[in-house]
Order: sequence, then C-alpha cells, then structure tokens
Amino acid sequence: MKNRIQQDFTDILAKGIFTFLGYLNIVFVVVICFYLIISGIPAIFKVGFTDFIFGTRWASTAQDRAFGILPFILTSVYGTFGALLIGLPLGFFTSVYLAKFANKKVKSFVESTVDLLAGIPSVVFGFIGMLVLVPSIQYVFDLPDGSSLLAAILVLSIMILPSIIKVSIGAIQSVPYEYELGSLALGANRVETVYKVLVPAARRGISIAVVLGVGRAIGEAMAVMMVAGNVANMPGIFESVRFLTTAVASEMSYSSGLQREALFSIALVLFIFIMAINAVLNLVMKKRGKTK
Repeated sequence: MKNRIQQDFTDILAKGIFTFLGYLNIVFVVVICFYLIISGIPAIFKVGFTDFIFGTRWASTAQDRAFGILPFILTSVYGTFGALLIGLPLGFFTSVYLAKFANKKVKSFVESTVDLLAGIPSVVFGFIGMLVLVPSIQYVFDLPDGSSLLAAILVLSIMILPSIIKVSIGAIQSVPYEYELGSLALGANRVETVYKVLVPAARRGISIAVVLGVGRAIGEAMAVMMVAGNVANMPGIFESVRFLTTAVASEMSYSSGLQREALFSIALVLFIFIMAINAVLNLVMKKRGKTK
C-alpha cells in the first residue's frame, strides 16, 4: 500500500514537472516574440515599411543613412533554398539507406560520423570554408574573390545534414514493422516498400527534419559571415553577400540609436520568416493527411 502511494505521488510529481516545463517553453517563445516586436517595430515606423523591407541600400553608418534590407532578405531566401536543394536529397537518401539498407557496421560508422559532424562548432565550418572552399571557388570560376553566395550555400548544405539525417532515421524506424511485413506479403519488393509505404508513413517526422534544417540554415551566422563576404549586395551566385543573421551579428556590437533599432527589426523579420515557414509546412502536412 505504501509503495502504491509513493508510486502515485511520483507519477503526479513527474506529470506536474513536465507540464510546468512545457508551459515554460511556451512562455519563453511568447516573451521572445513580444520583446522582438517591441524592440523592432519603432525602426520600421521611423524608416518606413516600404523603404525598410523593399529598400536595396543598407548604409547604417554613412552620413546619408539608408536601412533597406531587401538584399538581406533575398540572400537568406536564396541561401536557405540552395542549401535545402543540395542538403535535403542527400540527407534524406542517406537516412533511408542507414535506416533500412545498411548493415550494422556501416550504419554504426556513418551514424558516428554524423554525430561528430553535428558536434563541430559553426566557426570551424566557417574556418575550413574560408581556407579551402573560398579559394577553390575563386580558382575554379576565375573570380577576384571566392567569398560568395555559392560558398555560403555549400557550407550550409553540409551543416544541415546532421539534423535531417538523425531525425529522418528516427522517423523511418518508428514506423511499425507490420507495415513493412504487410507490403512485402502483398508482393512489393523492398525498395517499393520503403519508398511507397514506410516513407509516406514517416512523412510527419521527415517534415520535422526539414523544419530543423531550414531553421539551421536560415539562423546560421558565424559560418556564413566567414565565407559569404559580408557585403550588403543584391544576391548573385558569385557575389559577396550578407544574410539577415550576419547583418545583425556584424553590427550589433557598435550599434546605437536608430541603427540598433533597425538591427532589432531585422531580427524580427528573421523570426517572422521562421514562424511562417513552420506554419506553412504544418498546414501542408495537415492537408496532405486529410486527403489520404
């Protein structure tokens, strides 16, 4: 009886702690959201919404100051899309291979390598990219400078691989084994079973992997700052560019007044981008779930 009471008390206590931590996460998100809104809205009103969002010139320290962030927005969009275009197929097919086709030795080795890749600091990716990738791009394409959007895309595509691979493997392996047995019993081969039964069943987990990859790509600052050139140009594949994140990181230490408020506005735009991507992806997945 006494053990039963202790077990019930432990269950209630654990449930209360986890519930509190869950609501605490919601509070953190709400506080961050309100802080960014309160800090970022004033600069948008002072500069003007059109001039701020669609302006093509950023000169926050010049005598004739300008605070147009369209180059940063387009660079972040192109960079994230390019990184997903390369990293998503590579990460997805790697996760499928490791989850259902690789033997134990290969799977153990590759997963250990992926874990090691996930633990490498961003500055190391940027340092290697600056010393190896940037000079290679400069040499191969005969450019004055290899620091470019292309270099940033290649670095980001490598950095998002661990998130996509690890989460996708977990999603595929979590599909009940009966699905696979049923498909094989109906005459489907192993490849058809994996790509037509298991992957669709794991699509929600794979979509979470995509969200994590997008978040890592669009939120990265240090690595892209080191390889992209950090110049406020309109995006071009071989142009030195500046992302939304690097715009904030490179100027926040010495900013003041309207410049500092504008940097908070950039952070607000970045936050809205990430929230919008999550909302759109969740909406798409819900609609696909209803139609199937």
